[in-house]
Amino acid sequence: MENKVSIGLLGLGVVGSGVINIIQSHQEKLRHQLGAEVEVKRVLVRNLEKARHANIEASVLTLDPEDILNDPEIDVVIEVMGGIEIAKEYILKAFAARKHVISANKDLVAIHGPELHAAAEQNKCDFYYEASVAGGIPILRGITDGLASDRIQRVMGIVNGTTNYILTKMAEEGMSYDAALQEAQELGFAEADPTADVEGLDAARKMAILGRLAFSTPVDLGDVKVSGISKITSEDIKHGNEFGYTMKLIGYADFTNQELDIHVLPTFLSNSHPLATVKNEYNAVYVYGEAVGETMFYGPGAGSLPTATAIVSDLVAVIKNIRLGVSGEQIVHYYFDKELKPASKRFSQYYMRVNVKDEAGVFSQLSKLFHDYEISLKRILQSPKDKNKTAEIIVITHQTSEENFTNLLEKLRKLDAVNEISSYYRVEGDGAE
Repeated sequence: MENKVSIGLLGLGVVGSGVINIIQSHQEKLRHQLGAEVEVKRVLVRNLEKARHANIEASVLTLDPEDILNDPEIDVVIEVMGGIEIAKEYILKAFAARKHVISANKDLVAIHGPELHAAAEQNKCDFYYEASVAGGIPILRGITDGLASDRIQRVMGIVNGTTNYILTKMAEEGMSYDAALQEAQELGFAEADPTADVEGLDAARKMAILGRLAFSTPVDLGDVKVSGISKITSEDIKHGNEFGYTMKLIGYADFTNQELDIHVLPTFLSNSHPLATVKNEYNAVYVYGEAVGETMFYGPGAGSLPTATAIVSDLVAVIKNIRLGVSGEQIVHYYFDKELKPASKRFSQYYMRVNVKDEAGVFSQLSKLFHDYEISLKRILQSPKDKNKTAEIIVITHQTSEENFTNLLEKLRKLDAVNEISSYYRVEGDGAE
């Protein structure tokens, strides 16, 4: 590796093409930083005849992954093919061949990250995946390197650009959920099947990865409580705005006293909260450290060049480790045991919209239930709903435990005066008075 580092690329879609374009256009800077030329030697593709968005010779393309995994001259493998099981198989083979690996595959890392880390450590290889969480935002490196001396207590943020785009359009242009989703799909922000994004699964995978690195504890994907945005209505957005709140899909992870609270949930944020101003497809992550206090990472959460930039930054780190002889020494280790925080210790404010019978005594029945579960009300809005003697009550509670709020919901559903609990969401911060 005296004068050249050879790269094998698994996949040549939008992100893979971006990686090649950055490597080609930044050769002078890479040589200055690394003292060596970076060469993309082989690229695995599914179709040799397909038109490419990268300037690459046909002789570099291959249909056979073994041309990369068994080539002794290839030092680093970059996985941008997607999928889980096949990608995992190829990465494990790369480690067995003592090749370092960079991946942008959040699904794979969220599910099999600990196993892949163990394989990398066993073979003294590096395994980096900055691009798996927030595109071009250096959040993982910020946590593992920039805040390495601090004890991180909480991570909170918007980590899915698709849902943020949809919620921005609903809030600012009064679009329905379906119309905003359709526009996101037309612009390429949402997939034809948007389930992973809109139901919170994509964000949950990212939060599992963030939780592991931030807290040095074995966070599993199944630990993340998840709810998406597909049931949010324009009516909820409007009522939230009346109270001084903006709806966002928020990933949240807290680790105190070795008790983990981690979730991805639609949340009403106070309009004064910095995350409430993050719009469209952008991502932002707050990290709360014991010493540093609050830090915020903001930027594009997806896209060819932002994601490719994160991958090439990982590549620079891997090559520097090779040249320094410290490869495989930055593997993630879990220093703390984990216990999920019980519902009795998880506290939040809540927004709730309830459809009730419009008759005397109903509000007193509701008030008694709130009192029974020690839930006090911060804001109340009541209005007649229609001519069928129904009314709608919208409330914002003060802080209460998830256990008490869940029990309250069960009792309300059984109350004869309640027609329907239309919606309920977590609330962060103080809205307008």
